[in-house]
Amino acid sequence: MPADSPVNVLCLKWGTRYPASYVNILHASVRRHLHRPFRFFCCTEDSSGLDAGIETIPFPANPGVKRGWPDILVKLMVTQDGFGGMQGPTLFLDLDVAIMDDIGCFFDYQIGKCCIIHNWVNARKEFLGRHPHVGNSSVFRFEAGSSQSVYETFLREMGRAEDTSIFNTEQAFLTYTMKEVHWWPDTWTRSFKRYCRSLFPFNLFLTPKPPPACKILVFHGRPDPDEAIGGFRGTRIHHHMRPSPWIADHWKL
Repeated sequence: MPADSPVNVLCLKWGTRYPASYVNILHASVRRHLHRPFRFFCCTEDSSGLDAGIETIPFPANPGVKRGWPDILVKLMVTQDGFGGMQGPTLFLDLDVAIMDDIGCFFDYQIGKCCIIHNWVNARKEFLGRHPHVGNSSVFRFEAGSSQSVYETFLREMGRAEDTSIFNTEQAFLTYTMKEVHWWPDTWTRSFKRYCRSLFPFNLFLTPKPPPACKILVFHGRPDPDEAIGGFRGTRIHHHMRPSPWIADHWKL
């Protein structure tokens, strides 16, 4: 592709958990932190409330997933050549992330390769060297127009993709289909729960702190960014978190 061609940023929204405001905040954050031409896409079944400048891609039809549709396995379908008319480097971002710094590096790192977060494991497993070869799909990059093999593997092995006894998450199957996987540098993408929340009982009286050198903060599971800003009471006391108002400096329109 020509050097001045725009890169792509892609997100996914369906159902009611995340409203249009989440897409608009992500779009605004990308505008602040990506200093090169880009196109911003949202694959969704409901485009109402999305800001101008957000290009929408209709939610694809069920390719044969038996557990129901829509489903998170749509993340495999976005790699189909020609999906949404996208071409070239494409950065997928989950809606529940906060962009904290320049993200141009996510397009300059391992150019032309598939890149993904090396999924976080608990500290005990990491200390024992048990860090499985599994990505976290909150932030991954692929080459639109050159990633058909990922999509075809999904179609060919859809039954295995759905079988949680083989691949416990869609991101485990995505990592498998990528074949040659390149992990983002650890500090670029951090888990809010893992790197900001203090261990019990300190979580009850210490405010979560932003992790050093983090570019994209990931809120996988709960809390979501808006919940973390105001403080969060989890189902268990060691999941409670004090308010983190600093997140609002990054997660905003």
